[in-house]
Amino acid sequence: MENQRSPRDGDTDRRPPERRKSGSGGGGGGGSSATPTPPWTLLFLIAAMVLLFLMWNPFRAEVRVSYFPWFLDQVNSDNIETITIQGSEARGKLRTPDEDYKPTENAKAQTVTHFVTNVPPTEGELDTLIALLKSPTVPVPGSDPPTPREVPVRIEVLEPSTPTTLLWVSFLLPMVLIGGLIFFMMRRARDQFDGGILGNFTKSQAKRHDKSKQRTTFDEVAGLENAKAELQEIVEFLKTPEKFQRLGGRIPKGVLLIGPPGSGKTLLARAVAGEAGAPFFSISGSEFIQMFVGVGASRVRDMFKTAKENSPCILFIDEIDAVGRVRGAGLGGGHDEREQTLNQILTEMDGFTPSETVIVLAATNRPDVLDPALLRPGRFDRHVTVDRPTRKGRLEILKVHSRHVPLADDVDLDSIARSTVGMSGADLANLVNESALIATRENKDKVDMKDFDAARDKVIMGAKREEYITQKDKRATAYHEAGHALVAWMTPKTDPVHKVTIIPRGRSLGVTQFLPEEDRLGYSESQIRARLDVLLGGRAAEKLIYDDLSTGAAEDLKQATRLARMMVTQWGMSPRVGPVFVQGSEEHPFLGREMTEPRDHSEHTQQVIDEEVSRILREADGRAYRLLEEQREHLDRMADALIEREVISDVDLVEMLGKRAIPPEDHRPEEVIITTSEPRPEDLSRRTADEDGWAG
Repeated sequence: MENQRSPRDGDTDRRPPERRKSGSGGGGGGGSSATPTPPWTLLFLIAAMVLLFLMWNPFRAEVRVSYFPWFLDQVNSDNIETITIQGSEARGKLRTPDEDYKPTENAKAQTVTHFVTNVPPTEGELDTLIALLKSPTVPVPGSDPPTPREVPVRIEVLEPSTPTTLLWVSFLLPMVLIGGLIFFMMRRARDQFDGGILGNFTKSQAKRHDKSKQRTTFDEVAGLENAKAELQEIVEFLKTPEKFQRLGGRIPKGVLLIGPPGSGKTLLARAVAGEAGAPFFSISGSEFIQMFVGVGASRVRDMFKTAKENSPCILFIDEIDAVGRVRGAGLGGGHDEREQTLNQILTEMDGFTPSETVIVLAATNRPDVLDPALLRPGRFDRHVTVDRPTRKGRLEILKVHSRHVPLADDVDLDSIARSTVGMSGADLANLVNESALIATRENKDKVDMKDFDAARDKVIMGAKREEYITQKDKRATAYHEAGHALVAWMTPKTDPVHKVTIIPRGRSLGVTQFLPEEDRLGYSESQIRARLDVLLGGRAAEKLIYDDLSTGAAEDLKQATRLARMMVTQWGMSPRVGPVFVQGSEEHPFLGREMTEPRDHSEHTQQVIDEEVSRILREADGRAYRLLEEQREHLDRMADALIEREVISDVDLVEMLGKRAIPPEDHRPEEVIITTSEPRPEDLSRRTADEDGWAG
């Protein structure tokens, strides 16, 4: 997924290099990849089909007659028009079709025009039958003399087939046909590394994008200025390599694009090729992996061979973590097909000569699982981080995606960019598209701000659920969400409340949205504790109003517990544990998430950690409960407003509660915690409230 929609840049060509003919532009395609069929092969197949047709004509409806007296009756009644006798078999045609022939008494009657029957095998009886057929008269019972035959019978007597002829027809001919077919297929698949059926199976699946078609440029990539600056050197080298080689410089052999899904890694790679005007080959890492041993390595060899023959060019491997994971893990050992493919990639990336200008770009969102040999200098020398865009970047991305969308005058893209913290370029593209679809459903001529708000709610929280909710559940949801919003409104160092709703969306029955005033790179301890107060505000409201708890706070407790545990184990915010990083569960490249949990601390330390997490959560729950108890009147007013309107905005909150009594405070520099592990800062500010809602 990318920041900018882009047309498919040209045709694809998967043919072997030696068979690529000169075509349009960069030679994206055209022509068949198969070897032309020799003329003698076609002649052989045609002759075989004609011979089979003559021997077994499917259109000749012959009936085999096993009842010889029936045949004699037809002879005596002068109903035989033609007959061919060969050995003990006779084939013939009746003058008048017999519509009442029954092989047995209980059989269904059928019409006989052409027939096959057995004649007497002895020479004397056969001569008698032939004489009867040649007789100019027909003996009719009760008639003397016999009746003259009006039309003579056309008789043909052939010599019996010899065993050699029968052997040739019934045995040798099928063998010749089968042998010819096998020979034909073997010629088509003569080598697993050359053309043919098996050859195409082991050929690289890399697609070539023709530079003569509409190309992607850096102007179409918005919000990724740092990444574009890093890749600009690659473009300059492809255009003017002598500029770098003059002082002995060497361009990186490989560039690894690292970033979350939808951040624009693939689009950046295409933009590099488009700016440089170089051939661009793209392939997914999963296309190397097959069930047959050696296929992946063969495809790697063919892919790099093709790239070298088209240098200077760019080779892009998307989702390289599918094939580049750490070796020696899992159950395959050193003979795992995935590892053989990775070994071949490592070998090929070391084999470029100075005259072969091939730059390998790769993209992944899991750099932690890649093999260290793949990341070392000399292979992927440069690592470019493609992160989620900032507020300015989101604004530029929205401008790019909305330039073909008619916007109403009330649309404020800057406000939309401010309210979409943490969204990737693909998320923003989806947001613009959803708003256009919503406007289309309502038969509008332009997309207005209301459509963008509805689209943002749908993208973040899910589509509305049309279902009946009892008044009891509706009131409980209203108090739960009012508790979140009121604690956030009255607590310092929290993000401003943007919207509160009890309309069911996705898996939730209610949502409280927050609108960060700016992008943040880190959070202080006081900000995180304030965040815990807000998370537990809904549960505290339930306890205050109903003196009972429900399952609606399940997702709140999950987020709060995770955040409190990270405070204790990763950020050193517990006096008892101290400034220590305690390793938690690990994610193994092949074993999956949290299948094994190695522990590098004692049982006593684990007990202290659990006690500290519980203490932090109890303190946050107590603060939220006391605040709501003091603000009970405001809590009731907010809940009643939610029941009546279902949605209240920040403007409505100001009318009900007045301006925030305690504005957000700037944290002191020494309090800042730069979070390099989960949860990401934008995840803390981008609250979509109870995902599980009141369903638990």
